[in-house]
Amino acid sequence: MKESTRQLEGYNSYKKLIFTSLPMIGMMIVSSIYGVVDGIFVSNVVGDTAFAAVNFILPYLMILGCTGMMIGTGGSALIAKTLGEGDKDGARKYFSMLVIVLLLSGAGLTLLGELLLEPVAVWMGASEEMLGYCLTYGRVFAAFTVTMMLQYAFQAFLAVAGKPSFAFWITVLAGVTNMVLDYLFVYVFPWGVAGAAIATGISQTVGGGIPLVYFLCKNSTGLRVVPTGLKWKPIVQSCYNGLSEMCSNVAMSVANMLYNAQLMRLVGQDGVTAYGIIMYVAFLFVGVYFGYAMGVSPRIGYNFGAQNRGELRNILKKSLVILSVTAILMTGAAELFAMPLSKIFVGYSEPLSLFTARALRLYFTSFLLSAFNIFFSAFFTSLSNGTISAILSLARSFVFQVGFIYLLPLFWDVDGVWLAMLFSEACSLALSLIFVLANRKRYGYGSEKQKTI
Repeated sequence: MKESTRQLEGYNSYKKLIFTSLPMIGMMIVSSIYGVVDGIFVSNVVGDTAFAAVNFILPYLMILGCTGMMIGTGGSALIAKTLGEGDKDGARKYFSMLVIVLLLSGAGLTLLGELLLEPVAVWMGASEEMLGYCLTYGRVFAAFTVTMMLQYAFQAFLAVAGKPSFAFWITVLAGVTNMVLDYLFVYVFPWGVAGAAIATGISQTVGGGIPLVYFLCKNSTGLRVVPTGLKWKPIVQSCYNGLSEMCSNVAMSVANMLYNAQLMRLVGQDGVTAYGIIMYVAFLFVGVYFGYAMGVSPRIGYNFGAQNRGELRNILKKSLVILSVTAILMTGAAELFAMPLSKIFVGYSEPLSLFTARALRLYFTSFLLSAFNIFFSAFFTSLSNGTISAILSLARSFVFQVGFIYLLPLFWDVDGVWLAMLFSEACSLALSLIFVLANRKRYGYGSEKQKTI
């Protein structure tokens, strides 16, 4: 455990914050890339109806993995804090409990996901032509819920264990696995959307299975699965800490369902197709923000546990500078590549390519603000304040978005749907700043004179 603890200690310079986050950023980008490849194969080989159907049902399927995000993010914050307090044996036991909870909850969610699949697809308004594709893809995808949850959770656990590079290379391996199997199962073998789902499921098994084996064995980090009973207090604390991430992702998935429903009403299947492309491409860019937040979160949690107020201030200030520069670069790149990205997916249809490119450009304006909202939510999670983090995440990914999805089209028709994210991010940033300023004395990151955490 000395290795992981030592890496979290000391002064955090710009260089250290950036370079220690790069593996997590790379991991998020690689994850996004193999998701994009999945969509490209389905769209170009199976067709736009199948592509629309996959993206129509995918938000529901992603909800099943949100428990893994909650336990991984919230549990890593608790483990980092416990390490900062010097209780290495306690950190190891908490970790073991959380792995057990992941396996048990994953089994239950697999069954639930399969049972509710068709009713949810019908309730969402899937057309008769899309429904068959939805059910075929969904039933296969849901069967891999356990490994999906493990993959999400271990991404955070490996960061707090001081192994972000290991997490990155596992993600690369999972991504390569998915891309190779996509080619085999969709292009070489005519398995259609079922082949795409199988490829994704196997890649998630790689991404979740390898870290599980690693932590079952003695390793250089000392953070491993050990015999332990289940204690409700650390489990509930972890879920509480990670509640914002779960709320954010569940709310995001529900919001995506509402996006699809609104787009089906306004423009039909083409709207769902364009929004599916937005979701694939957007995470390539905001994945940088999520990766940075994941990379610095263990450092925030460690310094919070060690009562190191100076480093909390230092990390916050430097992170805001880094994110400001990154947001400008990401937004510029996104606007520049909107048309080429559109053509990768639907280049076989010029009208659909033009429609999608316009949607991308309008939606991508939100990248200027999303970096800060993602970071502030992760910041409060790392401070073990799941309540504030949950409020910020829920407001950003659901309350504001859903309101603008239905309000803005009254003024700008379908363009209002694409601009809903920008308006949501602006309102969310205002709310985030209120909480950051209101809690600066409580956590001591406001000025050098403040002493209370």
